[in-house]
Amino acid sequence: MQLTRGRFLRAGLLAAAALAVAGWIYESRPDEPLPDPRYRFGFLDDEDRAIVAAVAPVMLAGALAGPGDVELVVRGLDRAVCGLPLAVRSELRYLFGLLRFAPARMLVAGVWAPWSRADRAQVERFLSGWRNSGIAQLRSAYDALHQLTFAAWYGGERSWPAIGYPGPPRIRA
Repeated sequence: MQLTRGRFLRAGLLAAAALAVAGWIYESRPDEPLPDPRYRFGFLDDEDRAIVAAVAPVMLAGALAGPGDVELVVRGLDRAVCGLPLAVRSELRYLFGLLRFAPARMLVAGVWAPWSRADRAQVERFLSGWRNSGIAQLRSAYDALHQLTFAAWYGGERSWPAIGYPGPPRIRA
């Protein structure tokens, strides 16, 4: 199938409409939260944390090994997003709104269960589908999730020994 200007515009309008609807209406019943009394979240709420907790082990397959690693990624991603410009945070809010709204999650991501009970195979198909999508907005959304997830994990000290990074140089006074 050849991508024509008309198809491109229709796909863009459809994606924009889906993001707008998800931003306005989303599942009011919260997903099962990931409690973390040691950290006060600035961007991610309970449902967003469930999404990140489902996506991170798939994106970081083989890198997460210890107990609490997923929680570190969730907190690291929250810290990373809090440091982004307001316009970018607003776009991410729409993305998380789309992923948490059950009909959109099922239709656009193909994940039928709530994120806290999502099957790993469904999450893998969702991520692969968005990564290889013919729709630029879905590829961009995948790239955002990928970059934030990797920054959250590899920016933390717990991942450094596995990649041979000794840490930042110490400055002697």
